[in-house]
Amino acid sequence: MPSYSYKKIDAFTSGGSLGNPAACLYLKNGETLTDAQMLDVANQHKGFVSEFVFCTQSKIGIELTYYSSECEVDFCGHGTIACMHSLIKDTPHLLSQSELTINTRKKGTLTVYNHVPEDDAVFISAPLPSFIGTALKKQVVAERLGLKMAQLSSEYPMDVIDAGLKTLIVPIKSLTDEINVYPNKQQLKEFCEENDIHIILIFSMETQDMSYHAHTRVFAPRFGYLEDPATGSGNSAFGHYMRKYNLWDGHAIDIEQGGDNRVFNTVKLKMQENKLLFGGSATVRIDGQYYI
Repeated sequence: MPSYSYKKIDAFTSGGSLGNPAACLYLKNGETLTDAQMLDVANQHKGFVSEFVFCTQSKIGIELTYYSSECEVDFCGHGTIACMHSLIKDTPHLLSQSELTINTRKKGTLTVYNHVPEDDAVFISAPLPSFIGTALKKQVVAERLGLKMAQLSSEYPMDVIDAGLKTLIVPIKSLTDEINVYPNKQQLKEFCEENDIHIILIFSMETQDMSYHAHTRVFAPRFGYLEDPATGSGNSAFGHYMRKYNLWDGHAIDIEQGGDNRVFNTVKLKMQENKLLFGGSATVRIDGQYYI
């Protein structure tokens, strides 16, 4: 029975926050698993982690594939942070490099910027954005989120932007309203499937900590769970949204993420050489061997 290096890692941890859990399987160089094997392994982790990352090193470099408990995922930002933070920290020749190239199965080549030695963090270049737009009515979206129309902001528009995952971005008028949204998982899943949306990000420009730029929450019922507590792809889409609507000039900022039932997580955003980067730290919770 083959065994592989395995870690359960929480991404975007900061202060007392718990981050977002991912599991990472580090395959031997050049080795692969079948799609059925990867889905089976990820399904075994349903309710334990948000996504599972399969990492292998081949002749073309470090390759990442992402699965939720229900399907392959085009891109997983927090899983990339978790996997690469741990891999860099534990591998001397990677720790000495300032930049690394990784290959993702669905979103191509991305760059990892190593800030582990000085800031205990890594930054990832988000996949190039697609500005899709939306004709969805605010009334419909409000109903699916369990909100009243008056709780949606009239100052900013809704939009759909893909920066790894197709993200419906919904502005909420106040922080209090935003952190107290808890929609019905099944109804929201059906809504996302009907409208070809991967995730829904709601935001408020009001924050609990004044040093943060905005507050976000992300719902991902299509992937087997209601809420993603800290999200690279969703906040990358939000970063492009803020640039589009003149809410951010590209300087380094921190985003608060989470509902009222948790210590808020921190997702870092910045523009560098016309590329949007998301970043953060990660904490290993379990380190061992996984048998398949």
